[in-house]
Amino acid sequence: MIDSKNYYAVIMAGGVGSRFWPLSKANYPKQFHDILGAGETLIERTFGRLSQTVPADNVLVLTNERYKALVNEQLPKVKDENIILEPAMRNTAPCILLAALKIYKSNPDAVMIVAPSDHWIEDEASFLKNLNTAFESCVTDNSEEKLLVTLGIEPTFPHTGYGYIQYSDNTTEVKTVKAFKEKPDYNTAKEFLAEGNYSWNAGIFIWSARAIIEAFEKYLPEMFSLFNDGYDVLNTDDEAQFIEDNYAKAEDISIDYGILEKSKNVGVIPATFDWSDLGAWGSLYDKLDKDKDDNVIVNAKVVTKEATGNLIRTQAGKVVVIDGLNNFIVVDSSDVLVIMPKAKEQDVKIMRNEVKEKFGADLV
Repeated sequence: MIDSKNYYAVIMAGGVGSRFWPLSKANYPKQFHDILGAGETLIERTFGRLSQTVPADNVLVLTNERYKALVNEQLPKVKDENIILEPAMRNTAPCILLAALKIYKSNPDAVMIVAPSDHWIEDEASFLKNLNTAFESCVTDNSEEKLLVTLGIEPTFPHTGYGYIQYSDNTTEVKTVKAFKEKPDYNTAKEFLAEGNYSWNAGIFIWSARAIIEAFEKYLPEMFSLFNDGYDVLNTDDEAQFIEDNYAKAEDISIDYGILEKSKNVGVIPATFDWSDLGAWGSLYDKLDKDKDDNVIVNAKVVTKEATGNLIRTQAGKVVVIDGLNNFIVVDSSDVLVIMPKAKEQDVKIMRNEVKEKFGADLV
């Protein structure tokens, strides 16, 4: 059993979540909202889930400078020195390397999980079991190129909105990754399901701090050099200035493209817990309980007549009357009301931009 003091978690919380507009806005994005109406925000739930295994002092949060006050408010157990403020948008690879260097400097024996702040996981016991399996595998791995693990989600239908992970059907819990696949068309996704050795790519990663740093040194040497030059100031009062001066110089690239697709030793655990990346309003509708008319109601008090298949979300206690509306999204924030067909939910970004142009950035 690994000593839990060597467990670390990195929560990625810098996104805007524009597909959840009008609730999610640039100054208050979805990870800081109680999207599910469950009594806690998505980032609070993520922290609560991870801190069942990882000591609270070992949880780091990667976020945008503008969200620091929200992190302080919602995650008071996270120390200020564990909040890494990104001065520029640079995808996932730079922030993960920076976090890994900080962690390694604190504890060279560290193993770490990197997880988004806005995922929905129902069966937390199964998630934690998979997490411990991954931690153990990373610690006991003796390969020359150290093991990098990702949690894959066993697909339940041919989803075209997720990337896929193809793996070898070996008998161990951690399968050998054969290839990462881009988001497929419907027929290709059906083929993946029929073959049976594909998982959805959930964007949840586990590795030792040493392993991922060595991978950066090998596969993204310029980025490694950029951040390693500041190694001496990490976890000191001079760290923030180093990040401010250098972060924007990093290549804008994801951890998947930059490291995982190049590495020779990537494993995947095909997880079976219920999961959603809560990418858009439709995914929230799919996950929540329906009433007798297949409506999903979050926070609102409703009166409906000949209204079916709708998602209705308002501020707590608002009375909503709907007659003759079917398969719509109805979302009411403090200053914007959106009513649109579920089938057109991908147009939320378009409508958001039109509102910005017509009425100003404060509404988006």
